[in-house]
Amino acid sequence: MQKEMTIFYRVHDNLYVNLTNKCPCSCTFCLRQTRDHMENSNVLWLDHTPSLAEVMDAMEQVDFSQYREVVFCGFGEPTEAFEVLRETARCIKERYQKPIRINTNGLGNLVNGRDILPELSGLVDTVSISLNTPDREEYHRLVRSRFGEKSFDAMLDFAKESTKYIPRVVMTTVDTTISHEEEETCRKICEQIGAEYRIRAWED
Repeated sequence: MQKEMTIFYRVHDNLYVNLTNKCPCSCTFCLRQTRDHMENSNVLWLDHTPSLAEVMDAMEQVDFSQYREVVFCGFGEPTEAFEVLRETARCIKERYQKPIRINTNGLGNLVNGRDILPELSGLVDTVSISLNTPDREEYHRLVRSRFGEKSFDAMLDFAKESTKYIPRVVMTTVDTTISHEEEETCRKICEQIGAEYRIRAWED
């Protein structure tokens, strides 16, 4: 497997931040099972987990004026590198005043063994959480989290708690992967939580 140190990469008008290969899940639909990059990016498999100093060095090479939003999303779950994520977000906010989003599976509290959301207050503008399915058993079958059956409820709790600290909370499913009836159930779950519901386009 080829590996590089692609920490920052472009997707459309946004700057994406790739901090780790680690993920608590082994999703049946995960893109990294079939590719090593995204569109115009270099290889996203990291040679090693970058330190904060390495991220800061890489940041010096980025022209932030080109980008609309900074998104923490790479080939791993960004909250697996939470301390580096938090301090990188803090630096970007202070230096460049860019909107910041985290794309996550919503298991960050389990990963870190504590409630990480208060530490993101004032740093993150949007969190996008993968809901995937409204059914607990189907979620477990699809996501295959190392945390087992408690993962579905932990993800929902993370989303609900996020609304206390982060201005915009979005929960997502992927178009064509569940029925319209299931999508309506997902919409109701999001309404109860206080999150937006978004159906993402399928990427192959």
